[in-house]
Amino acid sequence: MVRRLVLMLLTAAAVAAGDSPGLVVLRGRTAAVSVALGGGAIVEFRFLDQSANPLNWELAAELEAREPGRPFLRGHFLCLDRWGAPSEAEGRNGMPFHGEAPRRDWRLERGPETAGGRITAEMACDLPMAGLKVAREIRLGEAESVLTVVERVTNANKLGRVYNIVQHPTIAPPFLGEGTRIDSNAGYGFGQTASVPASRAAASLWPNVASDGKAVDLRYLKAPGGDATQSDVSSFVFDESAEYGWVTASSPHAGLLIGYLWRTRDYPWLNVWRHVLKGRVAARGLEFGTTGYHQPFPVLVRTGRILDRPLYEYLDAGQTTRKAYAAFLLAIPQDFKGVSGVTLEKGRIVVLEEGPRPRTLGVRAATLALD
Repeated sequence: MVRRLVLMLLTAAAVAAGDSPGLVVLRGRTAAVSVALGGGAIVEFRFLDQSANPLNWELAAELEAREPGRPFLRGHFLCLDRWGAPSEAEGRNGMPFHGEAPRRDWRLERGPETAGGRITAEMACDLPMAGLKVAREIRLGEAESVLTVVERVTNANKLGRVYNIVQHPTIAPPFLGEGTRIDSNAGYGFGQTASVPASRAAASLWPNVASDGKAVDLRYLKAPGGDATQSDVSSFVFDESAEYGWVTASSPHAGLLIGYLWRTRDYPWLNVWRHVLKGRVAARGLEFGTTGYHQPFPVLVRTGRILDRPLYEYLDAGQTTRKAYAAFLLAIPQDFKGVSGVTLEKGRIVVLEEGPRPRTLGVRAATLALD
């Protein structure tokens, strides 16, 4: 009892006297997580005995000027009520790119508290233009490197409305490099600059996407050099038989893998962003959500579905929807070949290496609860 009280006090103190003002810090015996209340982004997820933090990305000033005291896009942020641009009319009325959630201040509602082998915190945010409210519970296994996030979105409007929610984990150097590999169990997809495929026969198949008549392997991103700035997004669906979707980024030079796991009924799309800034690899987005078309709502409503998957969800007046996902860290050897599969087995997340003689690596996930 005394030990638990001490842990609670130490963890709670991180909010007021932690690494940086405005951060909610969950620090277990194995890993640490930091959430910025300005914008609600997860800006740190790392092992305590390592400095590598895959989620250290911040939006470059070359892409968007920062306003003092205003939240900006960084780390793993939440796109809500939309993914991508507003319509012209919405933009004139002040709706930002990717919605209000990553641009507003969040409130710490409870914690961090330690109980039952996990550290828990609750936070919330109101989106006045969208008329939505989001409540988030974040749980870190006290002795694990597994993070569970549950978010509940409520429509506070008097009328129902369409909306989207997309998780936007963004990895950056030094974790991200030319040798960093992205893997997933995604299936058919397309590049956002290409024509929308009318059927699977016209679609690409993960990990490749068609670009200028050639197949581009999305697992890796090479620096083109020079002074070029380039960005592209490709979107994929999962097979109907897949209960879980997953995506991993493995960085052998950092000895670290970060992965995400979720139910495909919550998030049926995976969107992969590749970004080169001044000729160098700058960011990769591992974005999973309710849409796979980077367009304003008028276009989404007209299009309806792509690859037999919806492009938006409907939330009735006063209705609340629940979405959950897990993030995990895993130490990997420097000769790690990449991931061919991720499964849940008896309180563990199990990662199967790719190759003719694959290794099986696992992380304890006794506190994981996606339902």
